[in-house]
Amino acid sequence: MNLIFLGPPGAGKGTHAVRLSQQLGIPQISTGDMLRSHVREQTDLGIEAKKYMDAGELVPDDVIIGMVKMRLQDADCKNGYIFDGFPRTVAQAEALDAFADIDAVLNLIVSDEVIIDRLSGRRVCPQCNGTFHLRYLENKELCPVCGNKLVQRKDDLPETVLNRLDVYRRQTQPLIAYYDQKGLLRNADGEGSVDDNYNGVLQALDIQ
Repeated sequence: MNLIFLGPPGAGKGTHAVRLSQQLGIPQISTGDMLRSHVREQTDLGIEAKKYMDAGELVPDDVIIGMVKMRLQDADCKNGYIFDGFPRTVAQAEALDAFADIDAVLNLIVSDEVIIDRLSGRRVCPQCNGTFHLRYLENKELCPVCGNKLVQRKDDLPETVLNRLDVYRRQTQPLIAYYDQKGLLRNADGEGSVDDNYNGVLQALDIQ
């Protein structure tokens, strides 16, 4: 099953994609994770990408498309995959059509207010790559998994979140109509509890 997860930043795409990938035994492919890995390793791609990511802007299409095309050639994609937050523009979707057959596109629906609360309270651990929300942390400073100091990503700062939402509306939201016209779009609520939302994802995709 070849899937795409759509939705604004902070909608829960990554959370549900990881869970579904484990349930179905297929990889979750996050271009954001790929790019952040390059940033950590300070590759040429990472240094260039960081300029865009820190400003909440999109990394140029040719970089992303080449990376994705190579990823789909890996053996673990043979039985399916889940794109988490890709494609982000209609141009990327059209490029993807040339080398991938998508079975369904899940669109998570979440209000701006919920998104801003989620992302501005998000903290990450640079050591173990864990992601947490201040609301659920007893110690707001340290990673509950490895004890390393938690940090707030620049693209989770409130002013950057607002810019990311604006970028999403301008460049990514048109994908909803694009995939709806193809008959691939499935909608699910992203504002409830994690478990309720995940059950909604399964229902939308008709997965038992």
